[in-house]
This record gives sequence, structure tokens and C-alpha cells, in this order.
Amino acid sequence: MRVLGVDPGLTRCGLGVVEGGGGRAVRAVAVDVVRTPPEAAVAARLGAVADAVEAWIAEHRPDVVAVERVFAQHNVRTVMGTAQVGGVVALVAGRAGLPVAFHTPSEVKAAVTGSGRADKDQVTAMVTRVLALDTAPRPADAADALALAVCHCWRAPMMARMAEAEARAAEATKRHRARLKAAQKAAAPTTATPKAGR
Repeated sequence: MRVLGVDPGLTRCGLGVVEGGGGRAVRAVAVDVVRTPPEAAVAARLGAVADAVEAWIAEHRPDVVAVERVFAQHNVRTVMGTAQVGGVVALVAGRAGLPVAFHTPSEVKAAVTGSGRADKDQVTAMVTRVLALDTAPRPADAADALALAVCHCWRAPMMARMAEAEARAAEATKRHRARLKAAQKAAAPTTATPKAGR
């Protein structure tokens, strides 16, 4: 599985491609950060990110795009920009026919470091070790993008099994309700309609 991880942001948007085989073996394919000038119009900045993501999808041909899910922050402006970029990335991926998976920061941290409260330095250190990189990816947005991709590589099989189990449970519930309805209908007393006298 090849995953494009995206750490969304207007000023810096991290992009990282990771390839995973069986088990927990993963390797880094590419990593970079897309930067847009704060003084530029929001539409132009979002367009620049969209162009970069399109180019990465065309070049690296991922099977899935993993995006960090927006969470509440005190800085409303920051969270708005992050949400806008996340939406643009999802749109670009969808138009390319790719599934999009969203992971919360705590899910990513827990998957990569074992703790959902790990700081950025710990995430960077673990990503460097897990992917056997010669140097730590900088800035943190690059490391976060790789961490997202690693997280999805490791969580995807479990998520697929859970989705399959949920689908089986839903199908079993549907069949049970159908049998119950049929049994109730069979047990209901039938009222004969009196024939009209001649």
C-alpha cells in the first residue's frame, strides 16, 4: 500500500509518501512541504496547495490519501485555514478516484510513538527511526505528513477488518429483523371477512 500523508496548513502543508508491505514494514518514498505566502489571497493559496497535491498524486500514484482531521484550537484563524486545506486535499483526491482517510493528531501520535500525547519532537524522532531516515525530516510539518502516512499503513488493516465486521453485523441484523417480521405476520390472527348476504 502506498499512502500520501498530508498535514494540512495554509502557510506550510506537509506532504509525505510512505509505502507499506506486510506487517509493520514501511519505507519513505518522498517528503516535502508546500509553502504559501501569508500575504497572498486565500483562494490563490488554496489553489497552490491543490496544484501541489495533484502533482504528487500524478507522480507518486498513492493508493489512498491520509489527512489530519481538524481539531479545536484556540486560534480560530489557524483552524479555519487548516480545515480549508483539508477540504481541498480531499476534493483533489476524490477527483483522482482515491479514497481519503482522516486521522486525529492523537491517533497519529499513538500509532507512531505509543502515546497520544507525544510532542512534535517525539513524533519526529520516531518517524526518523521507523522509516530509517538518515536525517530527521524538517520542518515538523514534513515529519507529521510522514507520521500520518505511517499511521494509515499500520491502522488500515484493522480499520478494514472493523468495517467488514460492522457490515456483517448490519447484514445479520437486517436478516434477523426480516425473520422477526415474517414470524409476527404469520402469528397474527386472521380475521375472516363476512360474505355479504344475497
